[in-house]
Amino acid sequence: VQLQASGGGLVQAGGSLRLTCAASGRTFSRYTMGWFRQSPGREREFVGRINDRGGDTGIADSVKDRFTISRDNAKNTVYLQMNNLKPEDTAVYYCAASRSWDIRPSQYFGWGQGTLVTVSS
Repeated sequence: VQLQASGGGLVQAGGSLRLTCAASGRTFSRYTMGWFRQSPGREREFVGRINDRGGDTGIADSVKDRFTISRDNAKNTVYLQMNNLKPEDTAVYYCAASRSWDIRPSQYFGWGQGTLVTVSS
C-alpha cells in the first residue's frame, strides 16, 4: 500500500486542521492505520491509530481530547481531525499502515511524504 498525507498548513493556536491520508491499492481495509509526527531533533512520535474496520481507535495522551482519527474504507482514506491546536503540535505528520495493533513506528509501513503542520502562537 502506498500512502500520501495532505492537509497541513499554517494555523494559529486554538485553530483546527483535518489531515487526510489517501491510500492506493486494494488492501487498505485490511490494515490498522496510524498517524505519527516528527519535529526537528525529535524521534517520530505516535499520534493515533484506527483498526481495520474503524471500530476501535487509540490516541496518544499528548493529544487526547483534541485529536480524533477516522477512516472511510470505501474511499481508501484515513483522517486526523486536530482541534485546539497548540504550538507544540508543530511537526511533519505522517500516516502509515500496520498488520498489528501497535504504536511503534517500526511496525508500520507504507510511509509516504508527510504533511507539515505549523501552529503559531
